Amino acid sequence: MKKVDIYTDGACSGNPGAGGWGVILMFNGHVKEISGYVAETTNNRMELFSVISGLKCLKEKCDVTVYSDSAYVVNAVNNGWLKNWERNGWKNADKQDVKNRELWVDLLLTAEKHNVSFVKVKGHSDNIYNNRCDELARAAIANKRGLSL
Repeated sequence: MKKVDIYTDGACSGNPGAGGWGVILMFNGHVKEISGYVAETTNNRMELFSVISGLKCLKEKCDVTVYSDSAYVVNAVNNGWLKNWERNGWKNADKQDVKNRELWVDLLLTAEKHNVSFVKVKGHSDNIYNNRCDELARAAIANKRGLSL
């Protein structure tokens, strides 16, 4: 099975405000960059969009490692919150509706096609791929262009 690394990042100018996301996909020495823009959104939505967008680029079942600086995304998956929300009718621990439910559902449906693991990286640090994703996301906002979901 193909092994793919996906680096992701989301950004927002204001929160809510104009948003962007950036993704780097790496497979067997090949690198692909994609990004997108959303006029009115939140940072958390852009973090989710970036992961979903990266996974949707894959054309066959892969072993995927997603690297993200978003504790929101990584902790929801790795700490079991996402499965608990789904099991509890999309209610969080406080019995409130889970925010961004439609994106979480899209992430689940997209990820189930692959063997996906999530790794938390430190944002705005020395990870060149995370920094590049941040540049892609911010450029998408500045230029109001890019792919969109």
